[in-house]
Amino acid sequence: MSILVTGATGTVGSLVVRGLASAGAEVKALVRQQGKLAFPAGVTEVVGDLTNVPSMRAALSSVRTLFLLNAVTPDEVTQALIALNLAHEAGIERIVYLSVIHADKYVNVPHFTGKHTVERMIEKLGLPVTILRPAYFMQNEGMVQQAIEGYGVYPMPIGSTGVAMIDARDIADIAVAELLRRDGASTALPAVSLDLVGPELITGASAARTWGSALGREINYAGDDVAAFEAQMASFGPAWLAYDMRLMMAGIQKIGMQGADGAVDRLQAMLGRPLRNYASFVSEAVAATRSAA
Repeated sequence: MSILVTGATGTVGSLVVRGLASAGAEVKALVRQQGKLAFPAGVTEVVGDLTNVPSMRAALSSVRTLFLLNAVTPDEVTQALIALNLAHEAGIERIVYLSVIHADKYVNVPHFTGKHTVERMIEKLGLPVTILRPAYFMQNEGMVQQAIEGYGVYPMPIGSTGVAMIDARDIADIAVAELLRRDGASTALPAVSLDLVGPELITGASAARTWGSALGREINYAGDDVAAFEAQMASFGPAWLAYDMRLMMAGIQKIGMQGADGAVDRLQAMLGRPLRNYASFVSEAVAATRSAA
């Protein structure tokens, strides 16, 4: 029996596949198109789609453990509910689901409320699932790095309440640890939820200072205007996603993104090392850009 990883070609999913393969697990990677990404030796590509029921039934037929990650799309809830229902029908009792932090608080943000709906299904059916609830990914900063370096401004309107940004590599390492823990258990383990957060709170002003330090020049925070942010996002992406991101940024300004008490210590104990911090991530990103120039 094996571990099926959905979202296997994405930022987190590809890292999870690599981590599981390195640990010697039997891994199946769900892909829409074979050969899109070079996976480690021994990883089996399974062609399928989360809304294609026959392909998902086939993908789950010889699987003991499931990592469910589905991207932010208009049919995100449908994808997740179908996958979980089919996994339940197949008798899979070892599941790790990638949700989002504060899904119950950001009630007007479509992809947050979608994930909260999935969490409620998990709870109502009593599924043995680890729910991972990450805060904002540090890797999302890649969307604005060019603007930061080219115009001297940090444009993400995250405000001053504070976001405990987390590195996607840490998310993947925690997911791998939970998948291996569940996969290796003799029986289904109790459900558990984990807030995945970084070791510090980042604000718009502190993010600008961090980028400025790494670049060796002044970087200014562009401010809290979420309407301008939406317009900018809509200029190079779908309008529905730009609006979803606008609502998320407004929520970040008001509520922030902070883990439960003791979350950082718990995660570091799981990893056996410190969580990656924002300054280190920014330094790496700047170095990578300079080496590619």
